[in-house]
Amino acid sequence: MRWDGGTLTARQSELVAAWCGEPELIEDLSWGLTDTTVLRIRSRGKDLIVKAGGPDNHHLGREIMAHTTFTGPLVESGRAATMLHASINEALLVVGYLPGVLVEGAPDEQNPETYLQAGRLLKAFHSQARTADGGWETRATAKALAWLDTDHRIDPRVESRARQCLADYRAAAAEMVPIHGDWQPRNWISNNGAISVIDFGRFDLRPAAIDLCRLAVQQWQRDPALEAAFLRGYGADPRDGDAWPVYLLREAIGTAVWAHQVGDGAFETQGHRMLDQALSRF
Repeated sequence: MRWDGGTLTARQSELVAAWCGEPELIEDLSWGLTDTTVLRIRSRGKDLIVKAGGPDNHHLGREIMAHTTFTGPLVESGRAATMLHASINEALLVVGYLPGVLVEGAPDEQNPETYLQAGRLLKAFHSQARTADGGWETRATAKALAWLDTDHRIDPRVESRARQCLADYRAAAAEMVPIHGDWQPRNWISNNGAISVIDFGRFDLRPAAIDLCRLAVQQWQRDPALEAAFLRGYGADPRDGDAWPVYLLREAIGTAVWAHQVGDGAFETQGHRMLDQALSRF
């Protein structure tokens, strides 16, 4: 019987054993919606996190790239895990374990102090690089339209309106920064009130405002004080008046279609709500 209980491929299991000695599986933290496996293990007296993906998994490569290039300031301040071992070819990553509890669903999710810290952390992450990309907006719109060309349950009238709004959008060159890609409480850990960040699987160079999309359609709608605290921590509001509605629309399309295709009904419902709200801005 392998140490991982068959949750990893044979090669991934062997690599982790070679890196970590005799790993002991503590718990399986995987969501089960995608082909990403997340395991908490114990190795040489320390708890670690193993993340592994299948052959078509692109998130592990993004996460490894994030740790290789831009997580340094957060790691140095103890607000992100240290990458210990990685293999892009095997879609395999081992990072340190961050103690604490997930913010989502915990009392800290409603605490403005959480968002003040999250704003400061995100600003530190975004501030490491800045460049212009004249083709990013076109590529992002093409991706959203490609989502609409696949299987989904978006009302045809809503789909038609969304397509028209995207077709009408004319954007200048986008200012790109390193973004987390899924900046929200489900990826924050609270250790006695100190907030740290996990899961860089959607890391990329994109406009800074993209990292505000999830918060804007979830926690900030329920309590504007959380938005105000976040922006105080960030030090500014990176949302551009013309581009922001389009960012929300593209995010809504991706959410509604992806959630349908992986069978996440609750997230799909949120995606449809996001679509209605995004279209109301045009």
